[in-house]
Amino acid sequence: MTPTNPRTPASATASVPVRTPVHLDLRQDVALLTAALIDINSVSGNEGVLADAVEHALRQLPQLELVRDGDSIIARTNLGRAERVILAGHLDTVPLPTTEGSLGTVPAYWPSGAPGEGILYGRGATDMKGGVAVQLALAATMFDGGAEPGKDVTFVFYDHEEVEAVKSGLGRLVRNHGSLLGGDFAILLEPTDGTVEGGCNGTSRFEVTTNGEAAHSARAWMGSNAIHAAAPVLARLAAYEPQTVTVDGLDYRESLNAVKIHGGTAGNVIPDKCVVEINYRFAPDKTPDGAEAVVRELLDGFDVVRTDSAAGARPGLNHPAAASFVAAVGAEPKPKYGWTDVARFSELGIPAVNFGPGDALLAHKDNEHVEADAIRECLRALRTWLSA
Repeated sequence: MTPTNPRTPASATASVPVRTPVHLDLRQDVALLTAALIDINSVSGNEGVLADAVEHALRQLPQLELVRDGDSIIARTNLGRAERVILAGHLDTVPLPTTEGSLGTVPAYWPSGAPGEGILYGRGATDMKGGVAVQLALAATMFDGGAEPGKDVTFVFYDHEEVEAVKSGLGRLVRNHGSLLGGDFAILLEPTDGTVEGGCNGTSRFEVTTNGEAAHSARAWMGSNAIHAAAPVLARLAAYEPQTVTVDGLDYRESLNAVKIHGGTAGNVIPDKCVVEINYRFAPDKTPDGAEAVVRELLDGFDVVRTDSAAGARPGLNHPAAASFVAAVGAEPKPKYGWTDVARFSELGIPAVNFGPGDALLAHKDNEHVEADAIRECLRALRTWLSA
């Protein structure tokens, strides 16, 4: 049974007016650090206060070289290791819940009444402040006791992941500081329930337009109904059987669906135009152009326009660094069906996987939460692998 939230939800537009950096204790228990991150509202476009806090905390670590670009931060070790790995995560969250009593809001909430024990509720608990807390804890502690990681590490914290791609902080870092983002292997700490999810599907959007002739609906025979003309489009999509494609040993399930339809001007007018919007989630064996060819073949004879696309990413699990990481985690890797920023690393020629605490199915929900022990286990796995 979901507990009742005793707090009044914070406003989705709330902001902290003073930009004095909030103090973050990176060496505290990683679940408590996650709660501290949740307490800082960082809805997309409002990441500045959290970025200030992260930058201030990381600048206390002399082993790291820092670059800040807007509300994105790159922090790197330079130990001369043979391998460099990238640990990346976004600072922003989707807007806060508007339903009174919602648990997945700000500040963080422990139903147990004992901070650090049991379940942690709050916006970003799974997507993805638990993962960001793991990054920060690793950055602070990987040199403790005279130890040094067996690999050079680049930590990337970026803004504007939850909005349109043109605003992406990671995209901006690639453009402005691409030379600092080189590496042999990348891990994006998106929620995966502690299982490695390799690569990701690509995604494309299309519009299919059918045309008719307007007429008074009382004399429909004088016109031609564009919405009716779209029926074969919907029939072909409904009959289509999406593929499951094996890529580097992982089975990626595709999907091809109508996601929106609009047409018509009034209740007494035969519509002269109808547009069906389509989303195709395609396996990473295809390019966006290859995916478009599939859609055009299926809808041959119709006016098809591609409006947006993003390539997927092959899992790259045959890379030695990826293989050693999968072995360290110890669970059978899975495919990532949704699109994530691993695709951006793939475009740079860097094999990348998703791995982080929390259930991705809870992301963006009004009761977003994560198990404290799941965050600790993610930290343990990464710490063990980095020290090898």
